Amino acid sequence: MTLPPRFNFAGHLFELNRERAARTAYIDDRGTMSYGQLEERSRRLAAALRAAGIRREERVLLLMLDGNDWPVSFLGSLYAGVVPVAVNTLLTPDDYAYMLDHSRAQAVLVSGALLPTLQEAMSRGGHEVRALFVSQPTGALPEGAQEFDAALAAVEPLASPVTTASDDPGFWLYSSGSTGKPKGTVHTHANLWWTAELYGKPVLGLTEDDVCFSAAKMYFAYGLGNALTFPLSVGATVVLMAERPTPDATFRRWTEHRPTVFFGAPTGFAGMLASPKLPAREAVALRMCSSAGEALPGEIAQRFKTHFGCEIIDGIGSTEMLHIFISNRPGDVRYGTTGRPVEGYEVELRGEDGRPVPDGEVGDLYIRGPSSALMYWANREKSRETFQGGWTKSGDKYTRDADGYYTYAGRSDDMLKVSGIYVSPFEVEATLMQHPAVLEAAVIGKEDADGLTKTKAFVVLKDGGAATEDELKAFVKERLAPYKYPRFLEFVAELPKTATGKIQRFRLREKERQS
Repeated sequence: MTLPPRFNFAGHLFELNRERAARTAYIDDRGTMSYGQLEERSRRLAAALRAAGIRREERVLLLMLDGNDWPVSFLGSLYAGVVPVAVNTLLTPDDYAYMLDHSRAQAVLVSGALLPTLQEAMSRGGHEVRALFVSQPTGALPEGAQEFDAALAAVEPLASPVTTASDDPGFWLYSSGSTGKPKGTVHTHANLWWTAELYGKPVLGLTEDDVCFSAAKMYFAYGLGNALTFPLSVGATVVLMAERPTPDATFRRWTEHRPTVFFGAPTGFAGMLASPKLPAREAVALRMCSSAGEALPGEIAQRFKTHFGCEIIDGIGSTEMLHIFISNRPGDVRYGTTGRPVEGYEVELRGEDGRPVPDGEVGDLYIRGPSSALMYWANREKSRETFQGGWTKSGDKYTRDADGYYTYAGRSDDMLKVSGIYVSPFEVEATLMQHPAVLEAAVIGKEDADGLTKTKAFVVLKDGGAATEDELKAFVKERLAPYKYPRFLEFVAELPKTATGKIQRFRLREKERQS
């Protein structure tokens, strides 16, 4: 598979779906948008950016809740040769002030509900933007700002996409920033195409008859593929949800819009299975589910399949690789593993000496594939550390079995060495979560009286669940090697997490140091 040297991803999608102009592309909380409307509104947004003086390759901050204006903003920017910087909607004004300054964004596309936070960010930073477009404003607009729909109505659609190269910077995504400042990850126009061709079509098997719904928001690499790249590449329909993906909110979309493919994360699947409002199998139309973000415990996947008769296809991707590069496949699922490498990607597990490790041993995960990011913007040190020639270092540790299936063994900075042997926090966490009273668990290293590292577990019990410390320790000891059971255990009401739902073990380590 090859791409022409000149390639604009938005122009490619619009041409691909011209014959589907009347088909529904998106359904949000306000209504539906056809493929024809998506193209027209995106081309109008491209023209509005140009009219505002935004030039090709300049950045625009995209701070929007999931809704029909999100894909219009993203694709319209690409169409204009402008670089959208899609950012998390749950961050603080200080975070946005940093991102505005770091990206040097010349315009902002913002949801009205998020405008006060953005204004606070703009007041704290020294960076000024030339244009501000507000979708669904909830009050008076600030001076110089334009209402989104009015700005689109004031211009004619841009006639043709700006000529861009397939390897031109197309868009940015920021890393989750669980440690240090978030990194601006620069992706190309071609990277979107590659993920659809290598994963969306052959692995997920999406067709135009599918209705896709992603709990992961579109500002995440995972959500962007699920709710834009993959479905639009085959002419499918997408359900968007602005609110938080709580079990109740998710169930409403499952039963009202009847999605056939759902994209979630392990924390979300666990919460839904624990909900008393879990719909019956016959109330939904799910044919397949996908999970990423963190390794999916096999116990959760089995319970979900038992209830819905629907497989969860677990995989691992990253912001740097844009989407999933190791995955289970429909009809070929080994619960508890992440599956096998996606065709088109090479994977290596390397030891501390940089050499490949044999099957069964833990190694650092490296990936080589065509969807890798170009760099971290203005961060040469981290770019060199992560992007090593054709290889990308993921920061994850994995093992591979004799059949070529990969099993998650934790993050590189989360691995514990107990009695001289590596212990995966995830392995202990997954075992604890098999206990019927446990909702979530996180494991870190804690020094004992002798200064030796032992495992400590923080456990969240289900509503109405009951278990003692000794009971849970014995539960783990019965299922894992004796040295792996948590020597310390603490019950907590909740675990600290990033905005993406990943457990922040470093915060638990900080808590231990301060105690």
